[in-house]
Amino acid sequence: MKRNYFLVGIVLTAAAVAASVILYPYLPPQMPTHWNIHGQVDGYGAKSWAAFLGPGFMVFMLVLFRLLPWLSPKRFEVDTFVSTYLYMMVVLLVFFAYIHGLTLWAGLRGPWDISRAIFGGVCLLFVLLGNVLGKVRRNFWIGVRTPWTLASERVWDATHRFAAKTFVLGGLAGWVLAWVGASFWLPFAALMAGALIPVVHSLAYYKRLERRGDL
Repeated sequence: MKRNYFLVGIVLTAAAVAASVILYPYLPPQMPTHWNIHGQVDGYGAKSWAAFLGPGFMVFMLVLFRLLPWLSPKRFEVDTFVSTYLYMMVVLLVFFAYIHGLTLWAGLRGPWDISRAIFGGVCLLFVLLGNVLGKVRRNFWIGVRTPWTLASERVWDATHRFAAKTFVLGGLAGWVLAWVGASFWLPFAALMAGALIPVVHSLAYYKRLERRGDL
């Protein structure tokens, strides 16, 4: 099973590299690499590295996800939820391949406002990751890692079941707001609420268990 997930990741990364190689002769010498919240390009890079920045980061992600199980200490192993862990890896690689595709397209057609497309992708990323957060077991790398979730497996499990809902709802709300043309701060607030409310939940639930002597 692990081999299949990594095979998918390698294929995605190879496709991103192939896209850069094929389109390289048609890309401008300076490519847009960063956009501000208004959708305006505020960063450029030489195509010699900008065209391969996305695939390079995807290679880094593959290596990182391969190493994290080995780096995990006892009782915090990612092997306890390995299929979910590798699913998250593939989702992140798809997201970075998507961003890479948008960057190549911006290089080919010239500066354009891709902020809505990027933000929509981020929102869908929240939905896809949130959909499996409830299956993530206690570890040091992935999930809502607060002092209270790391201190108690019970708090961790309850918080991640709750976070699964807030991530999905925040991501869907942000996606809708982004595509109807709402101000940047509204979908951003929806995402931040989805990510931060579980942090407060972990503290409140831990303290409730502590008062009851159930820790």
